[in-house]
Amino acid sequence: MTDLDIAEVTHRAGVPASTLRFYEEKGLIAPTGRRGLRRQYDPGVLERLALIAMGRTAGFSLDEIARMFAPDGQPHIDRQMLAAKAAELDRTIRELAVLRDSLRHAAVCPVPSHMECPTFRRLLEAVASGTVAVPRKRAPGPP
Repeated sequence: MTDLDIAEVTHRAGVPASTLRFYEEKGLIAPTGRRGLRRQYDPGVLERLALIAMGRTAGFSLDEIARMFAPDGQPHIDRQMLAAKAAELDRTIRELAVLRDSLRHAAVCPVPSHMECPTFRRLLEAVASGTVAVPRKRAPGPP
């Protein structure tokens, strides 16, 4: 199979060229060469990019994702790391369910002020104590 031009990779993988260059800087992918000024990639880069996207979606850092590849570039994923991330996601899901349910209750609670609602107050206390973590958006910047 012939190498893919950077434009083809961005189109098929659904990521901008800037992301590819960023992943190159991080050592996650590497071009096979250039044709003129345009980078060329082995077709296997698409699978690698899919694994990176899945890892990012699951909440793995780029450094953790980099460790999921053997020196030869083949996936070598630590099963314990996957199990630990799954447990972390379970905790996050439980916390988000509490947050969702409390917000739904507060939206229809008949008390005049949310601050008078015992359910809403418990939610505030849980967030303040760190029992329920409020999800934070990722910082802007590269993927």
